[in-house]
Amino acid sequence: MDWIAFAAAAVTALLSFLGVYLSNRKSAALMEYRLEQLEKKVDKHNQVVERTFKLEQKVADLEKKGA
Repeated sequence: MDWIAFAAAAVTALLSFLGVYLSNRKSAALMEYRLEQLEKKVDKHNQVVERTFKLEQKVADLEKKGA
């Protein structure tokens, strides 16, 4: 009888470990995807900031020439 209990406990532990492993793997993949999407948004934002800065410099130069 003891070996049956041990086998049942081993199967339960194995299935629990497998469930946790698969769940964590899926969660890590989702976090990686979301991080990539956030990086793309930040890159777009940074490009807008850079273009705005360049435009402000051009406007300032034109204002100096016009004054």
